[in-house]
Amino acid sequence: MSEALWQRQLADGLAQMELALDAATQAKLLAFLALLNKWNRAYNLTAVRDPGQMVSRQLLDSLSILPFVSTDHLLDVGAGGGLPGIPLAIVRPDSRFTLLDSNSKKTRFLTQCVLELGLKNVEVIHGRAEQCQPDQPFQQISSRAFTALDNLVAWCGDLLANDGEFLAMKGQFPDDEVSALPGHWQVSQRQSLSVPGADGDRHLLIVRRVTEPQL
Repeated sequence: MSEALWQRQLADGLAQMELALDAATQAKLLAFLALLNKWNRAYNLTAVRDPGQMVSRQLLDSLSILPFVSTDHLLDVGAGGGLPGIPLAIVRPDSRFTLLDSNSKKTRFLTQCVLELGLKNVEVIHGRAEQCQPDQPFQQISSRAFTALDNLVAWCGDLLANDGEFLAMKGQFPDDEVSALPGHWQVSQRQSLSVPGADGDRHLLIVRRVTEPQL
């Protein structure tokens, strides 16, 4: 897969998403993709092996939730190969992103990305969500291919501000997972995501605590 084709796929995809990014930002996204492709051969960072699908399924898919990121400090749990955290951090340099993963190989890769790409707004943490102790809870926590919704709220609920929200990225709408949510959590919004070049359904589920009725 030539770099020129990746460039064209990215430019075309961004145009379809009506997302205007300058040439330097696009170049940094492609530099991240090259790192991911290189390290994936040894570290098994992502199941996507076909270079022809990487722009769509890794970069554009990550950026599809950009309109819903409203916080200036987002936690990405189960960050894995840095999706969606690294692409979001590249296009939102004025916001902070904390990437959390319990797999040391994956956090080594993420740390290398931060160094090579000069991402001053990214912190990488190696550890389990249940053991993470941030200085203050997060307003938004993103999750992509990490775990089922009931596990997400159980493991990461203490990391989320009382009025915060999970941004859970899913493929087909997970009816079973929604039904299994504990009673004090609810899907406050469901959004179909359009990802240029990607087959199949993509959904964003925004999960919040149930607000107690006012007496």
